[in-house]
Amino acid sequence: MRNRRQIATFLIFIVSILSVLIGTQVVTASPEYQIPTVAIPTVTGTPTGPLVTVRLDLDRDSINVRSGPGTYYPIIGLLLIGQQVPAKGRTSGGTWYMIYYPGVPGSIGWVSADLVNIEPGSIPVVEPPPTPTPLVTPTINPTLAAQFIVTEIPTRLPTYTAPAPLVIPTFEDATSQNLPANIPMGLVIISIFIFGILLLIFSFVTNR
Repeated sequence: MRNRRQIATFLIFIVSILSVLIGTQVVTASPEYQIPTVAIPTVTGTPTGPLVTVRLDLDRDSINVRSGPGTYYPIIGLLLIGQQVPAKGRTSGGTWYMIYYPGVPGSIGWVSADLVNIEPGSIPVVEPPPTPTPLVTPTINPTLAAQFIVTEIPTRLPTYTAPAPLVIPTFEDATSQNLPANIPMGLVIISIFIFGILLLIFSFVTNR
């Protein structure tokens, strides 16, 4: 009799444990997990407008995205080669494009027009952000700067000395100085010729 009571008590204990375990596995369906019976509206994308595409022929893997249209603005991110982003504006000269760049304040960045291709479309001209102010204004110590100032000594140019005047010698005919001015030169030549002939005859006669 005692054994039967122990067996009955043990069976009741087992049944109670199983009931607790089964009860914890039952999940009551809540309204948020139920499948709605009404039509779900279809979400369609809105046109993004012109797209800016990073050029594929660049000799780099990425380009810089800056906070303003200029290299003096800080870099806020990167765009990979071939990546496309929506264009939101441009500068008046069209040298920089304002793009949609999430993850930064205002989700706005700027890229150079030389590094991207733009799809045809109307892109408004926008006012660029103010030029960033440097955190530290560079100052130059005048004493230190004076050490690097080199005063060049001017090179003395050579002085020009005028050459002595050129003296051109003149030559006079010596025969004309020894002869009287009234004797013609032809007569002198004929006389010398005759005198030579006479000397020749005289020498011939004396030799015989």
